[in-house]
Amino acid sequence: MSQGNRSKLKLLVVDDEADNLDLLYRTFRRDFQVYRADSALSALETLDQQGEMAVIISDQRMPEMNGTEFLGKTVDRYPDTIRILLTGYTDVEDLVEAINSGQVFKYITKPWQPEELKAVVQQASETYKVIKQRTNELQRALRRELLFNDVMSAIRESLDYRSMLQTIVETMGRTFHASAGILRPVESDRLMPETFSYQALNSETPLYHEDPLLHTVLESRQRQVSLGEEDSNSANRLVLPLLYQKDFLAVLSLYQDNHAAAWSSEDVQLIEGMAEQAALALSQAKLYQRSQEQAQQMRAELEVARQIQTNLLRQSWPEMESAKVQACCYPAREVGGDFFEVYIHAQGDIWVAVGDVSGKGVPAALFMASAISVMRRELSQENTPEPEQVMQNLNSILSEDLVSNNCFITMVLARYTPATKQLVYANAGHIYPLVWSKQAVADKAEIEPNFLKVRGVPLGILPVWKAKAGTLALNPGDIFLLTSDGITEATISEEGSAGSGSNAGSMLQQSGLWELLLAEPAPLDLNNLLARIRDQAVEQEDDQTILSLEVL
Repeated sequence: MSQGNRSKLKLLVVDDEADNLDLLYRTFRRDFQVYRADSALSALETLDQQGEMAVIISDQRMPEMNGTEFLGKTVDRYPDTIRILLTGYTDVEDLVEAINSGQVFKYITKPWQPEELKAVVQQASETYKVIKQRTNELQRALRRELLFNDVMSAIRESLDYRSMLQTIVETMGRTFHASAGILRPVESDRLMPETFSYQALNSETPLYHEDPLLHTVLESRQRQVSLGEEDSNSANRLVLPLLYQKDFLAVLSLYQDNHAAAWSSEDVQLIEGMAEQAALALSQAKLYQRSQEQAQQMRAELEVARQIQTNLLRQSWPEMESAKVQACCYPAREVGGDFFEVYIHAQGDIWVAVGDVSGKGVPAALFMASAISVMRRELSQENTPEPEQVMQNLNSILSEDLVSNNCFITMVLARYTPATKQLVYANAGHIYPLVWSKQAVADKAEIEPNFLKVRGVPLGILPVWKAKAGTLALNPGDIFLLTSDGITEATISEEGSAGSGSNAGSMLQQSGLWELLLAEPAPLDLNNLLARIRDQAVEQEDDQTILSLEVL
């Protein structure tokens, strides 16, 4: 069949009268590929063999199956076909039903006028062309959408940057029937040496790792197409950049065996569209990788900071015959703003402190380090000032930085003198210290907690800190306890609340801490107490610090 004949639309004429078939064939053979059938059953066989027809002209009155029934059987299989019915009588109901059901485009009465029939068939063929054009456009759009979804779903399943590079070249190569493919990452407009490749099964297409077109695309930022020669082993090559905004991310090369049909312009446009979306996904993966690397670096740096902060807090102190001191601190993050201090003065005084810098994380940790440094300098003097004077000095030195950074420090500083059994303390807006008798608890006596309620404002609030110091005598067996609000404000779970007497999901508060202390077995172990609190807490929301001084 000639090329011109293949370009003609196909027309099927069906009539049980040979003269009519011959007339219809001669009328339309110049403009259509005409197929003839002398019955409805023969026409169905022809459709099975030849496929969809642009136009079907069928007689109504035929043996075994009339025209309306025959055309009705073609609707589902060939919905785009235009159907014309020839009838020699006027059966109005059949014709109306056929037209309304979409089976018949028009009907022509016998005997027909040749010019009239030609005009109807010409109109039918134009209608068919419009329908097929729209159908093809919809199918192309649907194919594009399906391919787009499949490709992007496959690519976006990979969050890892390197994994996504491999996924892109494999998915693009497989989707667009490439025999091979290469993806080269680009950094600072330079091709990276690492290569990600795809090879179809049973493909012998070579991989052009140093393809000159790669450098051409790198320089021009435009796709390049090279068609292989049929008498050589060269392949069809499509090389295109993966660009997102101004960032050149990678170069993708797809290859086809030279005996395969070259990509159509529509395929190339579709591949370019997929490449744009792949570039967007790759840019996001690259950004995600960078953020992960930065987060890892930050975690490493914070781990070093945590170790430095841990070492800054005194981890050990000399054993004393007159008193036993315990202390522990758990930051909510890698570093925190809570701190404690245990300092044994050369004159025999025992200094203890617990402080809490407002906020969390690195800023609080820096102020915490400054506060400890200044406090140790004050306590190391030969004649150490009174606790309230130490607080004033701390406020004077740190207040300018605290105010400028909108921070403050709550703190309790206490000095215990074993020779006189006297405890002197100063409180800068911190939680009330707690004192109780270990013997009274052991005797199951009805005792109430003794909260030491003398205190002033936090450090960093006023230019000059002023507050009275509190004093009391400690007897053997008395315990002086300092905590941060990360303990008293810890949210206790339902299981933990039953043991503490507090409501499920509520803060522990000092009353709940007191109940835990009463239930704590002797001797008091702060690590065990804090472990119980942490187990019962929903989550650690703040730094947790606790310190005790027990008179022996």
